[in-house]
Amino acid sequence: MSRTVWVILAILALAFAVITGLAVQRGVLGAQSQSAAIGGPFHLVDQTGAARDAGLLKKKWSAVFFGFTYCPEACPTTLLALGQTEKLLGPKADDFQTVFISVDPGRDTPKVLANYLSNSAFPRHTVGLTGADSQVAEAAHAYRVFYQKAGDGPDYQINHSTITYLMNPTGDFVCVLPYGETPQAMAGQIEAAMKLGPHAQSCRA
Repeated sequence: MSRTVWVILAILALAFAVITGLAVQRGVLGAQSQSAAIGGPFHLVDQTGAARDAGLLKKKWSAVFFGFTYCPEACPTTLLALGQTEKLLGPKADDFQTVFISVDPGRDTPKVLANYLSNSAFPRHTVGLTGADSQVAEAAHAYRVFYQKAGDGPDYQINHSTITYLMNPTGDFVCVLPYGETPQAMAGQIEAAMKLGPHAQSCRA
């Protein structure tokens, strides 16, 4: 067999390997994206002490945020922004709720959550959730949220994810509301999703 033929065969083999590799990679990435869906079951208690699960996301648009009441900046900033967002939604706010899930169950009892969320600048329609360590871990896992205790003693902090997830009235993920987004931008994204209907999976009308 001539050298030219060998070169052509080598090139074809390399091309086949590259194409096959890309196909496999896409398959793996596709499987990963499916397995990394946002949302899922959880079993917690709200600020009144009542047991709540993922069913509370049904029939309302929900902004789901993980934080804690001793949070110095990200949590109050996010809740203040969502409070303004709720006002900007006007009558549509009746179909919208904020779900604040504590990643600090050791300190955030239902009573502590109730007191914290009573801030008049925070969203009026807010469900605060807490529970046992394992229950909080279950919820955080479902939403792919990172959190980790930092420091010792009573004044420890919690490092955690700061994004907010918009979920539709069927309990499915719609889009991310990034930390630092303005209330006007968030209201616009929520209204755009509402226009698409209860099964929307995008914040773009």
